[in-house]
Amino acid sequence: MPLSREEVATIVKEFGANEKDTGRTEVQIALLTKNIEKLTEHLKVFKKDHASRRGLLKMVGQRRRLLKYLKRTDLDKYRTLIEKLNLRK
Repeated sequence: MPLSREEVATIVKEFGANEKDTGRTEVQIALLTKNIEKLTEHLKVFKKDHASRRGLLKMVGQRRRLLKYLKRTDLDKYRTLIEKLNLRK
């Protein structure tokens, strides 16, 4: 269940400096967040899909590490990203 090209393009356009800027930390976090949301919905229906659950946990860990890096390097970008993605309640 990967993201479609259009979904990726809109996320990169919103969070990146240009449409080809996929390496930026904010873009990577936004893409992971979208994938996590889609996979969470999938796992609500298919409760016994343990392979996908493992992939979800790996993505959550990767996003956590990227957020930790962003917080350490640029606190203002971290706060705006958290607010945009509505991650922390």
